[in-house]
Amino acid sequence: MKKKINFTKDDIVEHLVKKKGYSKLFSKKLIDNLLESIIQEIKENKLNLKKIGSFNIINKKERVGRNPKTMKEVLIKSRRTVKFVPSKELISNLNA
Repeated sequence: MKKKINFTKDDIVEHLVKKKGYSKLFSKKLIDNLLESIIQEIKENKLNLKKIGSFNIINKKERVGRNPKTMKEVLIKSRRTVKFVPSKELISNLNA
């Protein structure tokens, strides 16, 4: 049996429908609103989710990168990205 690699929003919706008995429409709206709230909070400032971890915005500087296939150098623009740091409790649960 092959293990599933990706866990999508639809998988979470199906889980809520099967395990909690919520309707599919309610579950989809719930997940969409939750993710929208998380993204908005990360944009505004650091987000800490107790027992899960924290999301921080980091600024990456402009740099020169290289296409490994052609070895051609390209300029990578500066950008903001998200860094996730798992909580100690999450790490200990994974290693239990």
